[in-house]
Amino acid sequence: MNEKAFRTLEYNKIIDKLREFAISPMGKELCGELKPSVDISEIERWQDETTEASAMIVRKGNIPLGGIREIRPQLKRVLAGGSLNIEELMNINEFLYVCRKVKNYSVNENKAESYKSIDGMFAAVELLPLLEKEISRCIVSEVEISDNASLKLGQIRREIGVSNNRIRENLNGIINSPVYRNMLQDYVITIRNERYCVPVKSEYRSSFNGMVHDQSNTGSTLFIEPMGVVQLNNRIKELQAEEKAEIEKILEKLSDIVRENADIISANLNVITQLDFIFAKGGLSLSMRGSRAVFNDRGYINIKKGRHPLLDDKTVVPTNIYLGGDFTTLLITGPNTGGKTVALKTLGLFTLMGQAGLHIPAFDNSQLGVFDDVFADIGDEQSIEQSLSTFSAHMKNIVKILDNVTDNSLVLFDELGAGTDPTEGAALAIAIVQKLRERKIRTAVTTHYSELKVYALSTEGVENASCEFDVETLSPTYKLLIGIPGKSNAFAISKRLGLKDDVIDAAKEFISHDEAKFEDVITDLEISKKSDV
Repeated sequence: MNEKAFRTLEYNKIIDKLREFAISPMGKELCGELKPSVDISEIERWQDETTEASAMIVRKGNIPLGGIREIRPQLKRVLAGGSLNIEELMNINEFLYVCRKVKNYSVNENKAESYKSIDGMFAAVELLPLLEKEISRCIVSEVEISDNASLKLGQIRREIGVSNNRIRENLNGIINSPVYRNMLQDYVITIRNERYCVPVKSEYRSSFNGMVHDQSNTGSTLFIEPMGVVQLNNRIKELQAEEKAEIEKILEKLSDIVRENADIISANLNVITQLDFIFAKGGLSLSMRGSRAVFNDRGYINIKKGRHPLLDDKTVVPTNIYLGGDFTTLLITGPNTGGKTVALKTLGLFTLMGQAGLHIPAFDNSQLGVFDDVFADIGDEQSIEQSLSTFSAHMKNIVKILDNVTDNSLVLFDELGAGTDPTEGAALAIAIVQKLRERKIRTAVTTHYSELKVYALSTEGVENASCEFDVETLSPTYKLLIGIPGKSNAFAISKRLGLKDDVIDAAKEFISHDEAKFEDVITDLEISKKSDV
């Protein structure tokens, strides 16, 4: 499908909302790649998944994916023979824990209740309890390996502890000895260059046997490692090197086990990502009180009480729109701010959402056709860079649509023919609509032109619709009335606003006889049309 329609109908904003419901980076990525399908079987399968996910969320709460991390780079590196660090192994372990939580979440207490579309995904998750247990046994935190990770590591750390105690005993003996009392700047043990030292007054340098590792800013204090602890400090350095080497061996061993199970972990990651994506669709559906549409390949649309998902749910007025049954072309008329464009966008956006496997915010059993593409010319297409007028910009887009449209496309035109001479604009609009009508292409058009109202009333396969306007309150009701053309409300609105009758009567005198009778013609045709039914 064409990307321009996605932007025009704000499908991308729906995808942004969908991404918010995904938990993992991988799931969000999958949400961002979602495009409508043209395969009705695939659409039905996607819709089944969304329906079942939303049902599971209602019954059990959301799928427990909290704590999941991006582990694809780690899997790639370990398969290339690399070794993982502590944090990366913890991310792997967290993923294994998430797999276990997801598996438990899928356990169905009610055996009679099944989720045919997603049960298989839960079943495909393979747990690795031995690997999970081994990583947990060896790694204490993101910066620490357990003493029990290996026998040798435990021995090394115990010896380091013994050496540290000996050093402290030696140094405590020095700082507490009357012999060294006057030599010390302070009676503390400190560390310089990873060596245990004591602070010695600089004038006693020759009297205090040891190695100088640092001095104070003023030079009055020297930090000296007494000769009695040099060997012990050296031994600690050797043990620390052995500790580091042993930790590297432990990480390599754990990485080897991850490598041995990489295929299973990778398969689990694909399934968990897919589930995250599916449950994001379920969460979006619940957030907008969505329902599953019924799909057909006949190009028939019947939206019941549809609410545009990007408008405030508390104030949006539900609308009924149907198209593709008795008529293939719908002409929507009515005042500005009356909801014509919203109706058009709802029609197009619901089509894109439904074919992407998303529920739509409408009553149950609303129907959507499956179209191979959706084309929309809506809003201000003026391009300053191209020095195009609004009319030219719209017409350029319309030409492109007419060149690419197929018999199984959905076409949406907002204010078709506007921005130029009304007579020529109306004639162009009728010609464009006629061309699409002849091919029975599903088309919805908003317009101000009365000529199109007459065209709809006198042409088979074309139907009028209007956005209701309350003259008493001088406000649109946003209700779409199919089968009723929009009426001109200028005089009635002016009268309600206080314009004197003599001015309104004078205005009517300036309207030509043909124009004055125009509304009567529409009314007569509408009455005639209804009497034929």
